[in-house]
Amino acid sequence: MIDMHSHFLPPISRQEAHEVEPGRAPWLAVDEGGETGQIMVGDKPFRPVYQALWDPDFRVRELDAQGVATQIVCATPIMFGYAWEAARAADWAARMNDKAVAFCAAHPTRLKALAQVPLQDTRLACAEASRAMAAGCVGVQIGNHVGDKDLDHPDLVDFLTHCANEGIPLFVHPWDMMGGAGRMRQWMLPWLVAMPAETQLGMLSLILSGALERIPESLKICFAHGGGSFAWVLGRVDNAWKHRDIVRRDCPRPPSEYARRFHVDAITFDPRALGLLIDVMGIDHVMLGSDYPFPLGEQRIGSLIRDSGRSEADKHLLLQGNAEAFFGLS
Repeated sequence: MIDMHSHFLPPISRQEAHEVEPGRAPWLAVDEGGETGQIMVGDKPFRPVYQALWDPDFRVRELDAQGVATQIVCATPIMFGYAWEAARAADWAARMNDKAVAFCAAHPTRLKALAQVPLQDTRLACAEASRAMAAGCVGVQIGNHVGDKDLDHPDLVDFLTHCANEGIPLFVHPWDMMGGAGRMRQWMLPWLVAMPAETQLGMLSLILSGALERIPESLKICFAHGGGSFAWVLGRVDNAWKHRDIVRRDCPRPPSEYARRFHVDAITFDPRALGLLIDVMGIDHVMLGSDYPFPLGEQRIGSLIRDSGRSEADKHLLLQGNAEAFFGLS
């Protein structure tokens, strides 16, 4: 199995974080036993975590137990730094990418890294994406928006076009979710309601704006968490495109015709949802992802696909073959 969606956060010290962006750069507070800790932002706890997030040897032992041959790791989104001054964020991204490559270096066939970039500055983001690929990363992870800029913004379209032209695979992860401070304060509703909506928003912004008509078809772009709500509302979007000119104003073809420009991971937790996702996206556009090592991820990595009742050929594509092709892995 190749797990293409997992996260890491290196052992960033409080001093290192505060020197870069006091009060906003994340750092890692590890408990005395070294097995658990907290992601900190400034002096405030952000999320409890455990050893797999920062210890590659421990992680590989867990992958052995789960039967995962290769895992692709990417930044925990709190690391993005999109609201910072651009040059500072670019320096931070380069340091985090070097840490990601070093995290994987002890187990080069087991762990592969995605880079992060200072997406608030297109020129710096393109430069760091290319540098990080040359340094050993196999792709780039970005958030689904930068402030009020969605993926159809000209700056972000320029970045996506750069990645298409350079052959850089992209993984889009939702973050900084809408409505988190208002009606969705309880029960993790920002993660359960807003996060799927953010992913759907990113995908539809590229389609309905006509951006995909301008971005080369060589772009490899994968969206997290099964594409959020995208597959489940695509029929509604097609219906709106047919009957409302304000929906189709910038989009020359029915939205469903663009669906297979995208890849998604398979994190749906339900065999019926997985079946619909494959029907909409195509069997060759869905890849195993776990969201490891967080509680909202798939706890038995690959179990949904393995127990899906699909053919062995389909399972091979979902568990391994599609990720090999997307990221150029041998």
